[in-house]
Amino acid sequence: MEQKYLIDTNVIAHLFAEKLPVAGKEFVKKAIDENFVISVVVEIEVLTYNEVPEKMPLIEEFVSLATVLPLDKAVTQKAIELRRSKRKLKLADAIIAATAIIYELTLITNNTRDFLNIAGLHIVDPHNV
Repeated sequence: MEQKYLIDTNVIAHLFAEKLPVAGKEFVKKAIDENFVISVVVEIEVLTYNEVPEKMPLIEEFVSLATVLPLDKAVTQKAIELRRSKRKLKLADAIIAATAIIYELTLITNNTRDFLNIAGLHIVDPHNV
């Protein structure tokens, strides 16, 4: 897996809720083993995730192993550009997409609909690998 990835909130949620298909789970695990990278937005969203509250200590430990990419000036400017061109794009999604574009990472997400037609953004849906 030479490509580097940015992992979206829903992928981590699906991983812990055991909602990923076998091939998707293996794909995500390999991406995490090689280079576990998330956006600061994903860190915030995952650590406020409540679908499986009994797993929160494990989720906190898991997230602590990630490289968390900050909301820096370049990401901020790209998120602004994305929101200006795609008014329906939510702020969190704009920041996640901008992070992937600026750091040249492929976004692993099950939320492909919200990220369609964003120039320079590459997406992989672990439910369809």
